[in-house]
Amino acid sequence: MIQDPEVFNQIAFSLAEHFESVFYIDLETGRYIFFGDDEYLRSSPFPVKGDDFFADAVNNAAAFIHPDDLALMTGIYKKETVLANLSEDGFYTVNFRAVAGGRIIHMRHIEILCKDRIHALFCLEDIEKEYREKEEQKRTLQSAEMMARRDELTGVKNSNAYKEYIDSIDDKIASGAEDIEFGVVMCDINNLKSINDTRGHNSGDEAIQATSRLICKVFQHSPVFRVGGDEFVVILSGNDYDQREQLLDVFKENTDANRRMLSGPVIASGMSVFCKDDKRFLDVLKRADQLMYENKTELKSLNAMDLFKNMSKSDTPVPEERRHRLDALFGALLAVAGGGYVFISDMRYDFSRWALSLVDDFGLESEYMYHADKIWIKHVLPEDAGICMDAVDIGLRGNAELRPISYRAIKKDGTVVVLSTRGFILNDENGKPEYFGGIIIPG
Repeated sequence: MIQDPEVFNQIAFSLAEHFESVFYIDLETGRYIFFGDDEYLRSSPFPVKGDDFFADAVNNAAAFIHPDDLALMTGIYKKETVLANLSEDGFYTVNFRAVAGGRIIHMRHIEILCKDRIHALFCLEDIEKEYREKEEQKRTLQSAEMMARRDELTGVKNSNAYKEYIDSIDDKIASGAEDIEFGVVMCDINNLKSINDTRGHNSGDEAIQATSRLICKVFQHSPVFRVGGDEFVVILSGNDYDQREQLLDVFKENTDANRRMLSGPVIASGMSVFCKDDKRFLDVLKRADQLMYENKTELKSLNAMDLFKNMSKSDTPVPEERRHRLDALFGALLAVAGGGYVFISDMRYDFSRWALSLVDDFGLESEYMYHADKIWIKHVLPEDAGICMDAVDIGLRGNAELRPISYRAIKKDGTVVVLSTRGFILNDENGKPEYFGGIIIPG
């Protein structure tokens, strides 16, 4: 089943540290290997490896899955269901309840299609703490008055509260009051429909919740309303109104970092303030809404521009499929890195993606780079440059895992730092090096 298991060991064991367990499965034959040391699987007869994952999963499901979720999960473990779930986006997730030592544990089952489209990683994540937090939030929102004005998913004010609030503002505007002072920030999550369609509504809900948390963190002194599936409105007042330009800059910096690092929701935003010519709240909202759509267009264009930085006339543009594969590998490494700078390079196109924190610390032009080796070596002390090049050369001529190395590099502020790097090389189906990546840890 696994022609070159060492190629995947680094990522597989890293994932096993992040998740409770990881199964590496050949989708054609059903053969599999288990990585990890999960409590409820240890207490069951589930093998650590075998020739038919789909049959073993169905046959052993009753030993570790709650009876009420047994039919759901045995259906999901069937081979035809797995192939259907992974056929489009290569990613699938579902929550279920496990049983270990007589207690219920809420788990998340995650399926990730490997780049060869023949193998898959099945990951299990303990979400008991997350589940308990959600249950606690529900209990705090039980009163009828709160439920009528609070959005159940995020905890911010809902459309009912929004209508009441803007009615009060319109009444004040109509009265001719001289002390009216407020601003409006309109926010919209980019690509929420795509997230729901390809990753499921659980992922969509998580994006909505993360958006709400970021808005509330930045605009701490103003009411926040969820007015639609992916739309939020902030009505600025007090200190938030006085500091509105600075706060909007902070908000945009956060969402742009999410965009570049694939680490959270990408949120378009626009802001407007009340002026004496406005006759109603809607006048202010329309200007903010228009600016939000302009920002949405700008964010989409930035995604395209990032890909062409450092590209020379002789370079071949990276196909969209290869770029998505590079981003997926980068996201997987970023999720399990636990600190440090992550990088991954498509050796076929000499095109790589680097951690935004490294780009900022060392003054690189972009997180996407052609010929990254030539760019990065300029930041390494000349007397240590040979260490980096020799390690890569040995890796290309030897096995898939590079030996750990340490060397010195110069940050953009002139500081010399010691960096420890552990890298790996992924070969293609013909055994030729295809991807080079790893984690750089500052000393």
